[in-house]
Amino acid sequence: MALQLYNEQFESRLLLGTAAYPNPEILRAAVRKSQPAMITVALRRQGANSAEHGQGLWGLLQELDLPILPNTAGCLSVQEAVTTAQMAREVFATDWIKLELIGDDHTLQPDVFQLVQASDILIKDGFKVLPYCTEDLIACRRLLDAGCQALMPWAAPIGTGLGPVHEYALHVLREHLPDTPLLVDAGLGLPSHAAAVMEWGFDGVLLNTAVSRSGAPVLMAEAFAQAVKAGRLAYEATPVVPRHNAQASTPQLGQPFWHYPDYND
Repeated sequence: MALQLYNEQFESRLLLGTAAYPNPEILRAAVRKSQPAMITVALRRQGANSAEHGQGLWGLLQELDLPILPNTAGCLSVQEAVTTAQMAREVFATDWIKLELIGDDHTLQPDVFQLVQASDILIKDGFKVLPYCTEDLIACRRLLDAGCQALMPWAAPIGTGLGPVHEYALHVLREHLPDTPLLVDAGLGLPSHAAAVMEWGFDGVLLNTAVSRSGAPVLMAEAFAQAVKAGRLAYEATPVVPRHNAQASTPQLGQPFWHYPDYND
């Protein structure tokens, strides 16, 4: 089943960032190889008339012809985030916004208190807000109360590549918000990390550093795209419950495997 966010459907469950690629050609190839649902861009890095690596990213975004998810990277206050989002809507002609409101310059941890305030303002202004948040269940509930219809909890601090460091909290979040689209954003470093969170029932992942700063971004983009698909397929297939007692996996002569007591578990 397709990913659904704010009543819109997307075939891919991967979202891809556009920062820190070696050059625009590699970015173009990585996006085309992975075919993400959306590509993210920060207004602070890119206006419609600026250039990056000698070529305007704006022109490249238009060429790729994929939905754009602007973000408010670097914003430290509610007013700054709201103003940036409103400017992004004008520049990129979209109501989608990845809302980032940073509370700590070292870890880039979201300020969940200001995040709720900014979400409330932007949703009332007609935005489709995807808030970058922590995995804290109470903070996530407050964001839902503010009107957010999907959340983007981190796995670990931005750019660390540590993978899901608070696995228990992520499982709790998924269990207690079963009907909310949850996309893991930040901290994933390996395709196996993406596959794992997808197997746990998360709805998608957003990546940047793990792809753009890898030794071969195009190959890594493809690897992550396949990992996201594999993890989702595994979740939908309902993995077996781990058990501590060993059981024979091969039927004995004269006893078909469908007669085994656990065949229909």
